[in-house]
Amino acid sequence: MTTRPMPEPTPVSQPFWDALAEGRVLIQFSPSLGEYVFYPRTLAPRTLADDLEWREISGAGTLYTFTVADRPTAPPWSDAVPQLLAVVEWDEGPRFSTELVDADRAELRVGMRVEPVFDREPDSGMTLLRYRPAPTEGNPHE
Repeated sequence: MTTRPMPEPTPVSQPFWDALAEGRVLIQFSPSLGEYVFYPRTLAPRTLADDLEWREISGAGTLYTFTVADRPTAPPWSDAVPQLLAVVEWDEGPRFSTELVDADRAELRVGMRVEPVFDREPDSGMTLLRYRPAPTEGNPHE
């Protein structure tokens, strides 16, 4: 198996990665916009204000879109098919590209509730943010 590439934290994104390692989701909030923003950056989008603050969010959201990759997306993922690639829209607004885990592809639907999974990669020690279907009333996930 080829080693899978891992994200490389930068000084700007380090708080996001540090929080994931602690099982928390931390993203930036811009008071000048009055909204959360993601990806990590130094200036607020649209206003270019230097007012970004790190705030913790629940990480819960809805499945905005997804695709099932039955063929490897690249050689490092040759043993990881199918891949359930997704975009999650956090309850706080921004969208996050991710992978779904603990999910039955036949039950996936746009708009379904999802919850964060803090997935520590053994080789690199990095924690990645993945998602799984959230429990529904009368049908707990675990």
